[in-house]
This record gives sequence, C-alpha cells and structure tokens, in this order.
Amino acid sequence: AIAAAQANRAVAPSIQLTQIAVANRAIRYGEPIHASDVRLVDWPAESIPPGTFADLDELIPDPRRPRVALRAMEPNEPMLAVKVSQPGQPAGIAAQLTPGMRAFTIRVDSGSGISGTLRPSDMVDLYWTGRSQQGEVTRLLHSAMRIIALDENADQDRSFTGVPRSVTIEAPPEMVATIAQAQSAGRLSLSVVGLDDERELGGIEVDSRSLLGVQVSAEAPAERCTIRTRRGAEV
Repeated sequence: AIAAAQANRAVAPSIQLTQIAVANRAIRYGEPIHASDVRLVDWPAESIPPGTFADLDELIPDPRRPRVALRAMEPNEPMLAVKVSQPGQPAGIAAQLTPGMRAFTIRVDSGSGISGTLRPSDMVDLYWTGRSQQGEVTRLLHSAMRIIALDENADQDRSFTGVPRSVTIEAPPEMVATIAQAQSAGRLSLSVVGLDDERELGGIEVDSRSLLGVQVSAEAPAERCTIRTRRGAEV
C-alpha cells in the first residue's frame, strides 16, 4: 500500500503555486484596508484571477494612505484591483468610474420608468421624451449605461428598494452634453437591462403617429387657378 501511494505521488502532476493577497477578515464597503486585514496565501498559478496583488507593499504602499474597499469582501477572498480604491482615495463615485468615462446624475421620480430593487452596477437604457417637429417623440439616447450610484450611494452591495431621487450613471464624455440638454428639454426615462442581455440597441424612436399606426399620405399637388379676362381683342 505504501509503495502504491508513493507511485501515485510520483505520477501525480505537480501544481505550480504562487502567492497572492487575500482578505484576513470580512471587509465592508468603505472600510480602509490595513496590513492586518490581509495576508499572502499560496494559489494555483493557472487559476489566479486578473488584478490580484502578489506583494503587500504594492497593495499597501503607504500605511498613512490606505486603500478603501469598493466592494464587500469575505475572509480568504482574493484582493482584486477592481475591489479597492487607489491609495488614499475614498470610496466615492470617482473611484467607481471606468477610466475615460464620466459620471452624470439624473433626476428621477415615479414616472421615470424604474422601481423595485436596484443597486449600483445595474445596467439601464436611457430614453428621452420631448417635443419635435413631428410632435411629441420618445427616442433612445444610449443603451446599456452602468449605474454607479443611487442617491449618491455607490455601495454595490446595497440594494435600493423603491424609487430613488437621483441616479448617477457612467457615460462617455461626448454623451454628457447630450444628456444634459435632453434633461432640460424634456423627460428622461430609464429601462433596466437584463444581466445576460448583451444586445446593442440603436435607432429607436416612437412618435404619436407611429404609436397609433397612423399612415401619413403624401399631399396632393395644389391646383393652379386662373381667370380669363377679355378686353376687346386682348385676353
């Protein structure tokens, strides 16, 4: 039996391990991360998630300027770059932004199309309703925009029940002016996108005539009216 066990160990493939930083305790959103909160553990090299820290000095370069948890973490959970702020940066809206993107806050109410349980990181489609040359129209401005805060709270582990007063979304810089103008010139509505829905929408526009199925016929050319007047030999 001993010989068989030794033979099995001899043929068993060796697993290459490397060290990564994991949480030492349950860490909640907004808590500073100190050296006592993390430790290095051996992890299979081929299964390391992207964004891990292999060096505690990289994770905590300056104890006076600790990183802050952007998402809740459980004991022995790997520390990932997307879950922590930059050194000395607080857990706020700016820390949640994707590089190159901007935050824009939209005023919402019960008529904005959202209700129920929402949380930061949910995706929404943004619609505008206002007046145009064809009358009132509803138009898709942008699809799959990420919510980064509800009522200025960016905690992704906190669900919001009901209708928030404001929703902060992540938008490309070139869309910010469009959304600001749309908010001042009409009404903005949000539609929650499903978790597995990866379709990109575009060109959606509905006015009152298309909503009712009214077909607009081409106008008949105007008739030209003339009057003949005879004056002697002249007409």
